[in-house]
Amino acid sequence: MSLDGELAAVADGLGVTLDAAQRSALLAYLDLLQRWNGTYNLTAVRDPAAMFTQHLADCLAVLPPLQRVAPGGGRLLDVGSGGGLPGVVIAVAQPARQVTCVDTVAKKMAFVRQVAGTLALANLHARHARVEALQEQPFDLITSRAFSSLVDFVALTRSHLAPGGVWMAMKGRVPDDEIAALPADVDVFHVEPLQVPGLEAQRCLVWMRPKG
Repeated sequence: MSLDGELAAVADGLGVTLDAAQRSALLAYLDLLQRWNGTYNLTAVRDPAAMFTQHLADCLAVLPPLQRVAPGGGRLLDVGSGGGLPGVVIAVAQPARQVTCVDTVAKKMAFVRQVAGTLALANLHARHARVEALQEQPFDLITSRAFSSLVDFVALTRSHLAPGGVWMAMKGRVPDDEIAALPADVDVFHVEPLQVPGLEAQRCLVWMRPKG
């Protein structure tokens, strides 16, 4: 099976709709990630097949829950985005959503800017900054993938969350200790297990919002 066929099969298995142009863009992104990784150290994953599963498929798995909880467009902030995961994948798959990736490592945000230009993603933006110092309008959704503990994630980004907005944290196994440590004014309203095609490891999404 071609890589495009494999991607189409993964998307179908997840219930994600991707047209040919979107699949082409995602595979072009994966190629850029592989080519830049040697110089920029964007990810510890080096094997192309592992990148496909651990990065691309893993991020595609969040799209149906994301569309269900926060449908339509709006503004999304991807914190500690690194090489653009999941921000780039979301920007490709959901073009109506404005996606801003932020990271403290300049070369990683330079890569995301290169991706946005190469793939002509007008809805993808990169900011080199500490998230607590970021100067942006509030976001409807703030997401992270292996950024920090839930407590730190919420504390560092609370000022950027728009009224009615939610946090979406991508995690491995359910982080019960981190959930228990959250402040009383944070509502964990859903913990959603994810099944990533080809990946044996546990994955889940932790959805949160301020109480009141």
